Amino acid sequence: MIWIFAVKKDGTYLVKKDLTLSSPERDELIWYWVDFDAPTEEETRLLRDFFHFHPLAIEDCINRLQRPKLDHYGETHFFVLHALQEKNLIPEELNLFLGTDYLVTYHHHPLPPIGETRGKLKEREDLKEKSPLFVAYLLIDKLVDHYFPVLEEVERRLDNVDDSPRDSRSIQNTLDYIYSLRADLLQIRRTIVPMRDLLYRIVNSSRLTQEYHPYFLDIYDHLTKLSDMVEEYREMTADLRDSTLSLYSFRMNTIMKTLTVITTIFMPLTFIAGIYGMNFHYMPELSWRYGYFVVLGAMSLITFGMLFLFYKKGWFR
Repeated sequence: MIWIFAVKKDGTYLVKKDLTLSSPERDELIWYWVDFDAPTEEETRLLRDFFHFHPLAIEDCINRLQRPKLDHYGETHFFVLHALQEKNLIPEELNLFLGTDYLVTYHHHPLPPIGETRGKLKEREDLKEKSPLFVAYLLIDKLVDHYFPVLEEVERRLDNVDDSPRDSRSIQNTLDYIYSLRADLLQIRRTIVPMRDLLYRIVNSSRLTQEYHPYFLDIYDHLTKLSDMVEEYREMTADLRDSTLSLYSFRMNTIMKTLTVITTIFMPLTFIAGIYGMNFHYMPELSWRYGYFVVLGAMSLITFGMLFLFYKKGWFR
């Protein structure tokens, strides 16, 4: 599907869907934006046959997923941008061709920032004074704005970890939850950091007009803030992981201490039972009338004596 948003010389604009690229009278237009939304193979060939874009740029459009970057092909600037799906955190590639009087975007799946940017353009009355670079700024700004809800959801999930119980049943579930969070943060980081590096290059590019330099610098500041948030959340998950593992180790040590106490108590009792269970014929105590009760009493005395000793040492605290 192809969308065309064009600004005429009289200051008005037109928006058309599934329009052939040869139909608009380009002499009547100041600038135009062509959006390839999940294009077919026939529509994709228009990148070569109508616009005559560089073959390497067209190859990058077809073979996804490229790292965010900026390439210059004569008077055409080629951008590779990444949008981020909020549900599954899968990056979606947005390719952008920027010329003096046109902007061409190419993406394999529908992207909300595209529709939001188109709606925002319709509300403006100063489009005649703007340029395709302004639309590129709006698009990138919308892409970055959609990163914030993703990190806000991560922050909410971190709060859930803090509020979760710390009993023995939930420790394993908490660890699985934390590792899932860290995996999501790693996926987000792989999207945000390259985008931040790209914006740094755009801000410092001498081939782009300086008119919108403060605007792109603002986006770079947002991406820097987002990358700092990602690193902060990764440190928080590391601290939560370490504290949960420490709690798990503490509970395991408590269990081992309990088993050790039980084993230590039964060691002398097993020793005594082992001696009198050897069934030798000449054992004087076996024929003693009160031997059974004396041995039981000795065992009880040893048991309570050891329990008292462990209590005095603080092993039951």
